[in-house]
Amino acid sequence: MMRLLALLSLVASPVGAQEIAFAPDATEACLAEASDVYGQEACIGDSAQACIDTPDGYTTVGMGFCLSAEASYWDERLNTAFRALLRSESELMEEMEKIGSSVPDTAKALRDMQRTWIGFRDASCAYEHATWGGGSGGGPAYAGCLMDKTGRQALVLEQRLRDRAN
Repeated sequence: MMRLLALLSLVASPVGAQEIAFAPDATEACLAEASDVYGQEACIGDSAQACIDTPDGYTTVGMGFCLSAEASYWDERLNTAFRALLRSESELMEEMEKIGSSVPDTAKALRDMQRTWIGFRDASCAYEHATWGGGSGGGPAYAGCLMDKTGRQALVLEQRLRDRAN
């Protein structure tokens, strides 16, 4: 999260003078039409692409801004789903404790999984950036990687939350 915010602050400042705007509309419309998780995954990047498909969006800075903005959108969804799922798992653990069950602590497992996933995402995206050899495409590549991996994890957590509710 902190790295994403740092990237956004670096990328967003020069863009302020340009006429680039991000809106999550394309992604949300795609998600509304998707019939399953595979269809939902295909929606990741739709709003970033709509943002890039503007006159100033095809610059390196513009692409970085658009990809970072959608990554931020997915990060918010991920955090919302994570908090709700953690609350649900914690409530389940309280119920299990009351009846004397010794099932594995799913709330702890969720926290551990998410911390490990963040490390994996960050390392994967740092590698993606490194493959650009210091070139100007590294920033957008990093932002695109964050967007993709964060979007996929948000969808996983949202699905788990829906499954838990059923």
